[in-house]
Amino acid sequence: MGWCFRLARTEHYSQRLPAVYWDCSQKGRPFHLFRLLIQYHEPELCSYLDTKKITPDSYALNWLGSLFACYCSIEVTQAIWDGYLQQADPFFIYFLMLIILVNAKEVILTQESDSKEEVIQFLQNTPSSLNIEDIEDLFSLAQYYCSKTPASFRKDNHHLFGSTLLGIKDDDADLSQALCLAISVSEILQANQLQGEGVRFFVVDCRPAEQYNAGHLATAFHLDSDLMLQNPSEFAQSVKSLLEAQKQSIESGSIAGGEHLCFMGSGREEEDMYMNMVLAHFLQKNKEYVSIASGGFMALQQHLADINVDGPENGYGHWIASTSGSRSSINSVDGESPNGSNDRGMKSLVNKMTVALKTKSVNVKEKVISFIENTSTPVDRMSFNLPWPDRSCTERHVSSSDRVGKPYRGVKPVFSIGDEEEYDTDEIDSSSMSDDDRKEVVNIQTWINKPDVKHHFPCKEVKESGHMFPSHLLVTATHMYCLREIVSRKGLAYIQSRQALNSVVKITSKKNILNSLPSSMEIAVLQE
Repeated sequence: MGWCFRLARTEHYSQRLPAVYWDCSQKGRPFHLFRLLIQYHEPELCSYLDTKKITPDSYALNWLGSLFACYCSIEVTQAIWDGYLQQADPFFIYFLMLIILVNAKEVILTQESDSKEEVIQFLQNTPSSLNIEDIEDLFSLAQYYCSKTPASFRKDNHHLFGSTLLGIKDDDADLSQALCLAISVSEILQANQLQGEGVRFFVVDCRPAEQYNAGHLATAFHLDSDLMLQNPSEFAQSVKSLLEAQKQSIESGSIAGGEHLCFMGSGREEEDMYMNMVLAHFLQKNKEYVSIASGGFMALQQHLADINVDGPENGYGHWIASTSGSRSSINSVDGESPNGSNDRGMKSLVNKMTVALKTKSVNVKEKVISFIENTSTPVDRMSFNLPWPDRSCTERHVSSSDRVGKPYRGVKPVFSIGDEEEYDTDEIDSSSMSDDDRKEVVNIQTWINKPDVKHHFPCKEVKESGHMFPSHLLVTATHMYCLREIVSRKGLAYIQSRQALNSVVKITSKKNILNSLPSSMEIAVLQE
């Protein structure tokens, strides 16, 4: 005998469904988040789909909107719904969709000659191949990928569920322009204190050396992002050393070790432009588990202040360290760290690796590995009340002493030029634009068809925050213009910048920068 209870529709769904997806539509936020999840776990697949200009909403709209009911049999759909409801996690649907993609990855990557429409059609119908026998494996794999995903993926995106985005800032919700997943500093601190399984981060501090030396997360590895343009060969060596140090720290069980690379900047947009280029470099290499520390070191300081890091019962004080003394030595101080000698050794390890990279020696890699095996020397422990480095040190990249060998100074716009489907991530600085430039709206096609336009290049503008905007670079006989598309007004664009060609002093190809798109280039102009 069975029992059946009648409930109002709203009461039934409020009790049973984990969530209602907000903005489940073309170009909706849930699909921008899904792309970031694909990029985090399967960067090669994500890169392939990006190259084809295939966005998740083009194939997964009905996956999410119907919870696979549009493509699966009734029996399979009921099994999926039953398992999904038992999870009581609205985000779990993302991992089910991810596993379906991963399962079809090999077939997808072999469809190089297929048209965009053919690939989309194949992707849309992928769930239809599921059988009832596949459901157990589907959920097991989804749970595995879920366990390998930072908690910030859920915590920072709960605004995607429900009927409103009330109280959410546009910048926070604009996932379409994000370079990669953002991780909260609180999760970074907590994750590396966990024992056993779980997401652990290998933090890469990309701030200038002066700021890093003044104060940094004790477990952070320093990588000077300025080297990417100033000295590509040294940057390549530093990256190799970084990856080797990450591997060795994991094998040695150091609390600084972690599979997941998390890049940390200063938190100031104007200072993090090169860090975003480093991020793009790793993403182009199809490196999995790449993320960025939300808010950078500034957010870390604020978080530690909020939790009263200097309180007697707080365990976070030892996470802030400084590298004092000369570049080739580290001064030790007396006193015990809350975690004893092992913690001091961990901090010594990270700081020693940083010093090794600054020596610019051809044996950097060997030195870094040797430091992994010797972690007994402590470093300075600092109070949280760190003085911010002098502003002049953050501007050092425009001084003559720091731009050795460069025939220009005060680099202003840097544009990335590619074909219609390839975009790079160089920085565009709009600080010199006039108010008229910012407000002037033009028709894109009209400008492209102007008789004096010699060349037109589709490109993307990359802001210091890492946000990307579809743009167009137009070159005439005398000037170069950058038009940024207005998303809400199709066919129209703002004039972001206009530069006289006689101010262009250097055009360089990025072929010498590892794994950069071969068709990309940089255009540097003099400040007026």
